[in-house]
Amino acid sequence: MANWHPFESRLSHSWPREDWQDISVVIAVSGGADSVALLRGLVALKQDGTGTLHVVHINHQLRGTAADADQKFVEQLSDSINLPVHTLRADVRTMAQERGDGIEEAARQARYDLLQATAEKLGARFVVTAHTADDQVETILYRIFRGTGISGLRGIPRVRRLGPAVSLLRPLLDVRRSEVETYLESLEQPYCHDSSNDEVHYQRNKIRHHLLPELAGQYNSQVSQALLRLGQLSGETWSVIEDTVTRLFEQCQVEAGKNSCQINVSPLKIAHPLLVRELFHYLWREQSWPLQSMGFEQWHQLAALVTVEAGPPTQITLPGPVIARRDGDWIRLSRTQPDD
Repeated sequence: MANWHPFESRLSHSWPREDWQDISVVIAVSGGADSVALLRGLVALKQDGTGTLHVVHINHQLRGTAADADQKFVEQLSDSINLPVHTLRADVRTMAQERGDGIEEAARQARYDLLQATAEKLGARFVVTAHTADDQVETILYRIFRGTGISGLRGIPRVRRLGPAVSLLRPLLDVRRSEVETYLESLEQPYCHDSSNDEVHYQRNKIRHHLLPELAGQYNSQVSQALLRLGQLSGETWSVIEDTVTRLFEQCQVEAGKNSCQINVSPLKIAHPLLVRELFHYLWREQSWPLQSMGFEQWHQLAALVTVEAGPPTQITLPGPVIARRDGDWIRLSRTQPDD
């Protein structure tokens, strides 16, 4: 459309309105620049259609009155553009203590659990979030330092399934944060600033505020583009590997529960170590276990259990905490709570 702002045109190209204007969609809105721009862009694109855009805001109860102010902002913004808003609260600190996760992982898990539940309740086909190309760059670099495999180097996936009838979509992954800010300035649209994004004791914030500017200034001014290309190439490589990993996974007779599973490793004994590591990475995702503290060394230790010669049971402890125990042809994995 000739009257669309360039940001809106980018959004339309990424996710054509014909794909969603006649269905219900949940938009995750924190009140920050990225999510507010996504909300305003989708509203601008949806000129007709029978579907409903639902705004969902999750208060993580981590920043006291500042978090409450963000919630009020999102509620008022939604009212001003005549969209239904659903505000939810999550006790993230308690969740982190109960699960043994860090605050960031607990908040992420709470967020997606609540978004999925709300979408299912509303009959929404899609949950959309406002992750940008800058988030992609930071994620890839963070995973490089943590230690990761090919699947991790892909970065944030554009689409993934949350449940049988709900998919998560990130239509701004090719959009830079500077484009978001330019769009909001053109609308004279205010937004909230989360002060926790300035706290450099979080590793991701260190990467954003210190490491990336240093790399761009001293080593490669195009470092962000280089990392995005790495993510794209890794995605193409993973698409080749994934079929093999999936077939191996099916051969391993995996028996899984919420906090435990067991896998027959006989089919893995002659598999390439890369495929074994990626299979366990795949298993972690299937179990929805936290990946943040699992680096190359941990995946290597786990894969090494596959080649242990017959003998007494062998056991290792991994982050989570997850206990991995080799017993005959089986590796049994159990995730325990901190107080267990």
